[in-house]
Amino acid sequence: MKKITQLALALSLVFAVSCKDDTKKTDAKKETTETTEPIAKTEQFVVKPEGTTVKWTAYKTTEKVPVGGQFNTLNFEEKAGDTPQDALNNLSFSIPISGLFTNNDARDLKLKTSFFGEMLNPEFIKGTIKYVDNKYVASITMNGVTNDLPLDVKITDERRVAMSATMELKDWDALGALSILNKVCFDLHKGADGVSKTWEDVSIEINTFLRKN
Repeated sequence: MKKITQLALALSLVFAVSCKDDTKKTDAKKETTETTEPIAKTEQFVVKPEGTTVKWTAYKTTEKVPVGGQFNTLNFEEKAGDTPQDALNNLSFSIPISGLFTNNDARDLKLKTSFFGEMLNPEFIKGTIKYVDNKYVASITMNGVTNDLPLDVKITDERRVAMSATMELKDWDALGALSILNKVCFDLHKGADGVSKTWEDVSIEINTFLRKN
């Protein structure tokens, strides 16, 4: 009887240890699973140069007749952010003047040589978009002058971004270059009143599309 009791006690101890080991293994497996689960990646907004266009409108004659054009090349590194504002903020860019296009070869040449060609550092317009206090500003460097250009920005649910602004050429000391351009285009900038005029303000329109990755 004593032997049977001792045998039963030994079996009980073995069973208890076995169950305890299984519990440890299960807990260890659970802990390993929990620590190795991949962390979900946050989706980001991305602005790319190939999806961005820069158009401008200048004006001539006293009737303020619009003359439209664009820059075919806009250089900047692809930029991402958790929000559209993050993606656009601190985006630095450069615009080669060689990419100026108005669908008129003679006009393009005059603008490149008799306007931009009369400026300091005539090869590029450079800048950085900033988003501060819920407002967008482009810090533009042209003709050796850096100045802020307030931007009106609209972002749709389809992640399309439209930026618009009016650049006053006097803020970049560009009225001298404008005067030279007006002399070169004197007759072409005459209106019905016979007055030749080239306006000092230029409208800017930038469009882009924020992709998601």
